[in-house]
Amino acid sequence: MRVVLDTNIIISTLVFQSGHLVWIRQAWTGRQITPLANKACVEELLRALTYPKFKLSPADIESLLGEYLPHVKTITGPPKAGKGLPRCKDPHDQKFLELAYTGNAEVLITGDKALLDLHKKTPFAILTPAEFRKLW
Repeated sequence: MRVVLDTNIIISTLVFQSGHLVWIRQAWTGRQITPLANKACVEELLRALTYPKFKLSPADIESLLGEYLPHVKTITGPPKAGKGLPRCKDPHDQKFLELAYTGNAEVLITGDKALLDLHKKTPFAILTPAEFRKLW
């Protein structure tokens, strides 16, 4: 199943390895889901991993990325024009909608209210991790 994970979901899964989202890591390592990524989303992930609150060294970041990026399907090129693809209230989150649309994702997994508000307005589902787990 092709999925888009927003940055907060990826970080929660990678940084808090015994947290409540550990099952997502198990899903991608077990090839039950295929996370999609593009340049804009990976750049945001890299930026976020350097936030001081995580106290991650460059070696830590490299290790975390090594646990994630090999399982990712990279989507290249410009976003596919999405007729009727809604605009997110938060323009910084639009990239996740575009990635899901361009990459033919089945689900965008997020905890972000601006994205969740668009549920049922896209050709893919937009679900919280808990909602996705119930369906998956």
